[in-house]
Amino acid sequence: MRMPRFRKRNRDRKRPPLSVTAPRWTDGLSDVSIAGDPTAFPHLARTDLPAHPTTVAGYARLVREIAADRARWEPLVRYDALTRWYARLETGPGYEVWLLSWLPGQSSGFHDHGPSTGVMTVLQGELTERALTAGGEGSRTLASGGLRVFATGHLHEMVNAALEPAVSVHLYTPGLVEMNQYPTAAREQRHRVH
Repeated sequence: MRMPRFRKRNRDRKRPPLSVTAPRWTDGLSDVSIAGDPTAFPHLARTDLPAHPTTVAGYARLVREIAADRARWEPLVRYDALTRWYARLETGPGYEVWLLSWLPGQSSGFHDHGPSTGVMTVLQGELTERALTAGGEGSRTLASGGLRVFATGHLHEMVNAALEPAVSVHLYTPGLVEMNQYPTAAREQRHRVH
């Protein structure tokens, strides 16, 4: 069997000696010669970038910032007559952010988010959350700007019970890898056990 012959890379080829007047980064081997001097391009060495959030307060702040930046999310919104529409907006270390749209009557069904906790806000319209509480089942309406924080194991349903479409943004930490659906009988039994 014959072994393939690999081409030599540019850096493996012999080069003529460098000129004494040439800057040391023109040797073709350094990062500076490939990418340029980062101090000559201030946008490459930015220090004003926001830190990724690591607390519930930081996640809530990020969700509010995204909500306030209508130009960022509004052009992405789509509506689907058959199911809720969703798109991932952002990911970071240990979290992800999703944009969802809801036509009137669309619902998530009763579910939990596995090991994830989360923060959500309504960007447009309103959503109703139905959740299991110690006293049974409770509900609340979240209008535009309404913020909701939920912990691991929170069992709830989100529904657009209004006559207008709704849009919401959801942050999950860690990123959403599990979403367990519960039919009516199973959710009541799960609630009694916990």
